[in-house]
Amino acid sequence: MTRLISTGRDTLSYPDRGATARRPLPAGYHHLHHRTRIGQGRAAFEAAGVAVTTFHAHRTSGMRVRADAGAVRPGSRAVVGIGLGPLRISAPCEVIWTAYEPTRAGFAYGTLTGHPESGEESFVVDMDADGTVWFTVTAFSRPDSWYTRLAGPVIPLLQRSYAIWLGRHVRKLAAAA
Repeated sequence: MTRLISTGRDTLSYPDRGATARRPLPAGYHHLHHRTRIGQGRAAFEAAGVAVTTFHAHRTSGMRVRADAGAVRPGSRAVVGIGLGPLRISAPCEVIWTAYEPTRAGFAYGTLTGHPESGEESFVVDMDADGTVWFTVTAFSRPDSWYTRLAGPVIPLLQRSYAIWLGRHVRKLAAAA
């Protein structure tokens, strides 16, 4: 049986490169912003930051990720997949920006041609002045395949559910450190 989509090509599938680092998010897309409290203190921040910037959080949440080893860098590529066997959906992405700062760690990836959606998603861990650690997912996207167009309003609900799920995994990984 054929895969639902190809593993992608070399071009971004949207024009608003880097928009998750700015506000407001571009018009014409579904917007997602979900924030999860992770814990308290430097150890929680560092553990969560490493989990996010190495795709460890994505992998432990059940996603299959093919990416370079180590921490993400702008321009690096990843293919995120979900599903089983011939029903696996592969979503090719390129890292657009990264943050490796004393109180902020994370990155955004943009969709490449062949991704079922068109847009960008960021995954950021922040530590407030009082030591509270937060994980935030920010995204803008729209359908870019027949099956995501067919699914209509279900896709944003699935994206929000995954952001909540991923936040829980980041919290568990930070607590275990």
